[in-house]
Amino acid sequence: MYKLSPSDFAYLYEECKLCYYLKAKGLIDRPRALMPGVFNAINSRVQGSLVGKNLKSIFADLSDGEIVSQEGFIESKSIPGTSVFIKGKYDLLMKNPDNTYTIIDLKLSQPGEDKGEKYMTQLASYKFAFENPKMGEPIKISGHALLIFYPDKVMYKDGVVLLDFPHTWMNVKIDDQAFLNFMKDIDKLLEGPEPQASSTCKWCEYRESSRKPKFVTDELPF
Repeated sequence: MYKLSPSDFAYLYEECKLCYYLKAKGLIDRPRALMPGVFNAINSRVQGSLVGKNLKSIFADLSDGEIVSQEGFIESKSIPGTSVFIKGKYDLLMKNPDNTYTIIDLKLSQPGEDKGEKYMTQLASYKFAFENPKMGEPIKISGHALLIFYPDKVMYKDGVVLLDFPHTWMNVKIDDQAFLNFMKDIDKLLEGPEPQASSTCKWCEYRESSRKPKFVTDELPF
């Protein structure tokens, strides 16, 4: 069985199939780019401040829904017809008035129409894990959204710098069958031969260069 991390779908899988293959099979884990500490601090404080609150009470343009948990780990059963399962950490879970739930992925980045498509598979994998958990009771996921913040204005008040972070809410449509087909594609990739490295992957280029002799010559100094 192969563990798949939802956060790898938007970047690692798209960037280099070989790096993805090596990580998913537990062979080589490509180092992750470290986010500056200030971004982690902002992200953590924004998420934590939303837990226990109704989003509509903070953002009048959003629908009713209480944020019930933050940064929780989930693990799914094996995905039918494959040798893979989902295990990862979601950002926020919101309980809707009808007792279904909405998965929210919080982003500190510029909003754009491409964001929904980019993170669709990640949100779909969380949905599958919640509705098909390895342990515990399944919960019904009826919504999937990105909550995006990006700094706009700077204000100064009483010796404190205040950043204005306007929000963008983006509903993401999930196609369950397309997700299952994608999982079968990944399963086929992992069960097959080692794929070719991406021609644009700097990590593969570095890994390959490290295998070459650093100094080769027929002329010896003695």
